Amino acid sequence: MSKKPKLSFWQIWNLSFGFLGVQIGYSLQNSNTSTIFESLGADVSHLSYFWLAAPLAGMVIQPIVGMFSDGTWTRFGRRIPYILGGALISTIALMLMPNCPTLLALAPLAMGAFILLFMDLSFNVTMQPFRALVADMLDDSQKTEGYVVQTFLINIGAVVGAVLPLIMTWVGVSDEAVPGQVSSHIAWSYYIGGAILLATVLVTAFKTKEYPPEEFAEYNGLAEVEGPSEKTGFMTLLRNTPSAMIRLGITQFFSWAALFIMWTYLKPAITGSVTDGGVVLSEGATQTWVGVLNGVYPIPACIAALFMTKLASRFGNKTIYASCLLFGAVGFAGLVLFKDKYALMLPMLCIGIAWAGILAMPYAILSRAVDPKRMGVYMGIFNFTITIPQIVIGLAGGVIVKYCFGSNAVMMLALACVFMLLAALSVAFVRGK
Repeated sequence: MSKKPKLSFWQIWNLSFGFLGVQIGYSLQNSNTSTIFESLGADVSHLSYFWLAAPLAGMVIQPIVGMFSDGTWTRFGRRIPYILGGALISTIALMLMPNCPTLLALAPLAMGAFILLFMDLSFNVTMQPFRALVADMLDDSQKTEGYVVQTFLINIGAVVGAVLPLIMTWVGVSDEAVPGQVSSHIAWSYYIGGAILLATVLVTAFKTKEYPPEEFAEYNGLAEVEGPSEKTGFMTLLRNTPSAMIRLGITQFFSWAALFIMWTYLKPAITGSVTDGGVVLSEGATQTWVGVLNGVYPIPACIAALFMTKLASRFGNKTIYASCLLFGAVGFAGLVLFKDKYALMLPMLCIGIAWAGILAMPYAILSRAVDPKRMGVYMGIFNFTITIPQIVIGLAGGVIVKYCFGSNAVMMLALACVFMLLAALSVAFVRGK
């Protein structure tokens, strides 16, 4: 078995550059979906149901895309065709989302929910192959670096997507929405985000040359790549899930449940209480500030990513992973306690460190435990550990906030703090380096 050639930094960068654009779109969705649906008439206790579109799409699409891309060998590559196709559809979805009241005036909420599902399906088609592409192309000695670079780019994209609405207000675009309509600053952010998404994915598509089947087999010690007659059923693959993935799944459940709570309830949790110099912010200003806060936590994630490869090589992936999650628990506690809009940036810094660990460390651990022939499908199955907690919170969140917390969304952030602490503790049971 030959070793995979070492790739240069910029080759590793190009592998994941398209993920920057995808994350811009995903960040726009995370920051603005609740506001869009509230402007279309959705009640706060129903918001989590609309957010179910994302995890449901991921649960269905990512394993399917992973399984098919594992067996796709074209002159354009193994993963690139799916990345490029998904990006084209994602761009269309981003362009349509702000126009859902016009597309179906009689039922704008229904149209919004349909476009959100359409958007999430396409995001997942685009995102899933990026995880497998890094594992396909890099030697074990470079995989942690590959996922750390990917994490850095993801967070740059998250910052850009989160602050685009603020930038729009700086250039004079209104942040006030006519009842039943999406505000102009959010609409223009979606249009610009869609254009950037497509452009960055094209860079990855044209700058990355995947290994042909013969080279891939040689680098991974395989007699040959799997042919059509050798396809293994999905249920068989599921039954043979590596134990490392199952143990990581427990940690993933708690950490992603906490993140889903933040994305869904941060805006209603701070509306009417966040202040600037002692003055309570208006609802429009609060939404803009939520975008700023969602743009803050990726910044420390970018900085943490710069040091994570060296720290992980010295202390181990598990130690760094658990430490990052502990920072996240502290951050969620701060969101509950702080009211000043600038003070709220401090807990978001802690959550950003947790975010860096969540995006890099599980994949670095998992990529060493999975059969290279099955990398795509198992990366897709691993997405269950991201989608299931979101579905659980999506289904139960409305009931919890209404009947357990008296519609006080701040208490949902306190629950997120508990979940993140449990995630940090559960890393002790993960096997691997």
